[in-house]
Amino acid sequence: MNDHLRHASCQCGKVKFEAKDDPIVTAVCYCDDCQASGEMLQALPNSSNVLEEDKGTSYLTYRDDRWVCVLGKDLLKVYKLKDKSPTTRYVATCCNSTMYLKYMRGHWVSTYRKRFVSGDLPKIDMRTNTRFRTSQIPIPQDAPSYNRFPIKLFWKLISARIDMARGK
Repeated sequence: MNDHLRHASCQCGKVKFEAKDDPIVTAVCYCDDCQASGEMLQALPNSSNVLEEDKGTSYLTYRDDRWVCVLGKDLLKVYKLKDKSPTTRYVATCCNSTMYLKYMRGHWVSTYRKRFVSGDLPKIDMRTNTRFRTSQIPIPQDAPSYNRFPIKLFWKLISARIDMARGK
């Protein structure tokens, strides 16, 4: 733990979040759900890009206890691809900025890298679900790429849950 705060904001600044310490993982996801929701959310009026040029979605994933809305929580709107989807995305209605996603059964929040205002973002740890990738642009070689969610990701999530339970 490094007691470092990162700040995330919507385009107009009416919705703000703080993320404490280091993320569990920084990843770019190419799953069909992330690509479809990215396209859907980018189609909102005046929204900013959610997807990277190669159609991946870049996240910093934080424990629930290290991600907090400090301004504009009442401006957040829920979006789901399907009614029964376990993944919920949150958009700032003031300017249609996609802020983060929450997996229903998880103890983490995946925050859109593009929403962070600080310049000291950590490097990408991994690229996941490349089997769903639709882009013809070569996969960047800045991190390991995996066809699915790798065991390494689950280990990081489990370790974070254990740390939460231990109060670390």
